[in-house]
Amino acid sequence: MATATQDIQARDKQEVQSSSEQTTPGRVFSPPVDIFENDQTLTIVADMPGVPSDSVSIDLQEDTLTLAGVPSLSVPDNEEVVVQEFNTGKYFRQFKLSEVIDQANIKANLNHGVLRVTLPKVGPAKPRKIQITEN
Repeated sequence: MATATQDIQARDKQEVQSSSEQTTPGRVFSPPVDIFENDQTLTIVADMPGVPSDSVSIDLQEDTLTLAGVPSLSVPDNEEVVVQEFNTGKYFRQFKLSEVIDQANIKANLNHGVLRVTLPKVGPAKPRKIQITEN
């Protein structure tokens, strides 16, 4: 059986270089993540500063989990940008899930720009007595 973290690789925030053409303007970044594991769950913690919860999208299609977010960083009307060192843009990251993840029970929480996605593991089969019925 494959482990839950078999295909996951860590990396820093970086701009996504896509071989396909974008249909929306702006830069797209791959948010940095921390991944934690225990016997019951695998947890992905993604840094998405400036992204409100209504602008986060988490989709599961086949065995691919997609995290996306659009920050709402705006400059107040009475100010103008003098120096801008933060790289801003949309966030996009995908993960291939192994068969040990219980896809029906994935949960997510966003708190102060930190997205926490909890991926419960499928429990091992528990021993039980099988009833025999007569026809």
